[in-house]
Amino acid sequence: MNWVLNWSLTDIAGVTGALLPLCWLPQALKILREKDTRALSLTANLAFTVGIGLWLVYGVAIGDAPLIGSTAVTLALLVPIVAMKLRYG
Repeated sequence: MNWVLNWSLTDIAGVTGALLPLCWLPQALKILREKDTRALSLTANLAFTVGIGLWLVYGVAIGDAPLIGSTAVTLALLVPIVAMKLRYG
């Protein structure tokens, strides 16, 4: 618990920013429920997924835990969205 008290403003910003990928959760759940992806752009979602994958590689390379965590969560939500776009059109 003592390590939490030693966080800098930068650490807090990084951890808080790492939670933002959860914004993709409602989209993924909506697609699962409705099986409708017509409003989504495959090109945009695929490009974003590849970009996030590259950010994950970069985060691992520099050993940045908030970057690794946030990009891993984002990928975990984006890959199924892209897969459902491919499946449901």
